[in-house]
Amino acid sequence: MPLIETEEAARRLARAIASDLSLYNEEKISQGIANDNLFDVLSEEIEEGRQLYKSRVAPDLYNKNFYGRAIVDILVKSKRHIKSKVW
Repeated sequence: MPLIETEEAARRLARAIASDLSLYNEEKISQGIANDNLFDVLSEEIEEGRQLYKSRVAPDLYNKNFYGRAIVDILVKSKRHIKSKVW
């Protein structure tokens, strides 16, 4: 399979992976946000997603951190309704 070479496609892939993480780990995300340890609770899942993303995009696109931004947008910002001492 050829590597993804466009920023738009790289962003879409990053958001799709982050969305899958959100879909399949809803309870862990809620607990992680409530207890302020989201990135510890989901470290394995996030790293697995990162490796998948890295394997599918060109190195220069990987270095633009689209995956990290998607994780924050989808796993954190979209869960603002969960009570947390952070916000």
